[in-house]
Amino acid sequence: MALLAAEKLAAGFGDRTVIRELSLAVEQGMILSIIGPNGSGKSTLLKTLARNLKPLEGSVLLDGGDIRDCGAKKLARQLAMLHQGSRAPNDLTVRELVEYGRFPHQNWRGGDAAEDRRVLEWALGQMKLSSLASRQVNTLSGGERQRAWIAMALAQKPRVLLLDEPTTHLDICHQLEIMELLRRLNEAQRITIVMVLHDMNCAARYSDTVAVLARGNLYAAGPPADVITPRMLCEVFGVEADIWPDSQGRPVCLPRRLVAPL
Repeated sequence: MALLAAEKLAAGFGDRTVIRELSLAVEQGMILSIIGPNGSGKSTLLKTLARNLKPLEGSVLLDGGDIRDCGAKKLARQLAMLHQGSRAPNDLTVRELVEYGRFPHQNWRGGDAAEDRRVLEWALGQMKLSSLASRQVNTLSGGERQRAWIAMALAQKPRVLLLDEPTTHLDICHQLEIMELLRRLNEAQRITIVMVLHDMNCAARYSDTVAVLARGNLYAAGPPADVITPRMLCEVFGVEADIWPDSQGRPVCLPRRLVAPL
């Protein structure tokens, strides 16, 4: 049984359907990247998987149960969602931001203070932020700020981490830093990761499975070498490209020219 799954899912905003009849399974411990052109439904799918959007049709299943039947705090202990362009209040410190991630583990009497402190320090350490814990979030660099938001999500101790374009607006050094930290988390903690990416080579390098969306439909899903092909790039992105395997057999894409999508 898949840990997280969409079954015949349709989702959108108001009366506008963005994704249609989409089925996708996410196995425990997997890194799955969602790619596709602008407007193809990537963020809509991620938000629906996180229950930020209500399905218009179909369902999202967590451990085989409909996600709509899960209480809010229980769900937040299972799934953590990091949106694009998250912003913190001006005076909030890194430590205070990460502490918010412990909210799902608290009740009206509070939480386990010792466990909260342990998890807080663990999350800061995982994202290499221990020395920056007293800094205000708005004084951090782009890469440091993104690590702080991921640390907050980690403090929830989720089984699934959902990330909407986690490397957007970062230079190549900080993109690699974020992706290497996520891969280490996946390998060491077995956290399942589902993320939207625009960088196809990044998706190929770090993902177990790549899912391609086109016009609100699932075009293909599978290992990067099976999915990232010249035909897919032509049909979905309207791009002619050269593709060759890297030293690990993962595809590397070099676009050459625009063509009319089929």
